[in-house]
Amino acid sequence: MKKIAVIMFCSFIITILFPYTAHADMGPKPSVVIDFKGINGKTYYATLLSEQKSTGPFSALNAGNHANAHYQEGDEEYEIFQKFVEYQDADGYYFLQYFKDCTQTNQFSWTYYPPQVFKILLYFPETDSFIISDETYQRYAFDSYFTAQVSGISLSADETYKYTNEMLSLIIRIVLTIVTELGIALLFGFREPKQVRFIMIVNVVTQIALNFTLNVINYHLGELAFLLFYFLLEVAVFITEAVLYTWYLKKYSQKAVPGWKPGVYALTANTASFIIGIGIAYKVPGIF
Repeated sequence: MKKIAVIMFCSFIITILFPYTAHADMGPKPSVVIDFKGINGKTYYATLLSEQKSTGPFSALNAGNHANAHYQEGDEEYEIFQKFVEYQDADGYYFLQYFKDCTQTNQFSWTYYPPQVFKILLYFPETDSFIISDETYQRYAFDSYFTAQVSGISLSADETYKYTNEMLSLIIRIVLTIVTELGIALLFGFREPKQVRFIMIVNVVTQIALNFTLNVINYHLGELAFLLFYFLLEVAVFITEAVLYTWYLKKYSQKAVPGWKPGVYALTANTASFIIGIGIAYKVPGIF
């Protein structure tokens, strides 16, 4: 766990000192995942037609010059590639040379620079026919999930982000953090009812604020931004709690409390919850 924290800290320092290098191509990228319903026993391929001519390494073929073609004659699935190339969208959306065979999985995923605004296009080689989505769609989160229903020649999709799961994991993280920090408080001798109650209140407020902010960052920016902000926000929480604990735990304690003790407790508790949180994120990825 210490190695993870060190890696995160180093990544942050590199980002600050070498912003252009760090920005080049590090960390996870946005994704679009579509589950298809209503297609059974048919061979089909899927792609996203983009509003823009390019995104990341993907681009439409140059007019009159196919030097940037991702497939060449003789390549596997070259004929499928040509079918998508020849498709003319009524609204002028572009084929960016990325497609997948979805026959077995009934799922299409574009996990590296997918288009921001797109249409869903399916090709059925057995009937040499296409189905285009009834509407245009756009990425609504860092990882955008859709469920597409195919009926006849009609295709419509709905956003299917797992909001309930996100809220449940948020609650679990908050509870685990509060339990951890209260346990450490007892070890430091902060056991008086007022002290325990104050620590609980402070933790509820700071952890809800921390986890809500991290949830929003993870939703919109993804795992790398989540990890970097996790470190920065934990530092902010530590400073806030150290100040509050130094004032309150000493003032309302029936016993003399050394000046260093509340601050060291805040540091220990937050370090423990930070490491445990990172450990959970890697052991049980779905919780974040």
